[in-house]
Amino acid sequence: MEIDEDGWPPASVESLWAVDLGDGTVRLDNTPWFVRGVANGDVIRVQPDDDGVLWAGEAVQPSQNCTIRLIVLKDAGSAAARQSVLEVFHRLGTTGEGIERFGMVALDVPPQADLLKIRELLEHGETKEWWHWEEGCVTAAWEATARP
Repeated sequence: MEIDEDGWPPASVESLWAVDLGDGTVRLDNTPWFVRGVANGDVIRVQPDDDGVLWAGEAVQPSQNCTIRLIVLKDAGSAAARQSVLEVFHRLGTTGEGIERFGMVALDVPPQADLLKIRELLEHGETKEWWHWEEGCVTAAWEATARP
């Protein structure tokens, strides 16, 4: 991963869980924290190195899931604040997890989730300074919810 001038993301490599499909591809099995352009469920071509570590190549079959990441500002990103964020978005059809370091939450947003309400809540929470958020991987359906 490329690190920007602000030092983000805080790592140049991210390991992800995946299911080996046996044909030189894997299906991602968790929500990426930092990698852009991929989401949980995407099928990715992989290449093993000399140690057997699989390195990601191109996405060959997108899952139509979105990856949305939040830095939780409310209560300094406490465990309770992160859990509250996960619960409110879960009611709109997402799954995800929080991580103490960086006070982050990563959301896996499936295509059947209420995309418009999720976007409205993300924007509202940012206005209220509850969090900052970014799009890690989005679909055309997600982009269609954006205001002009």
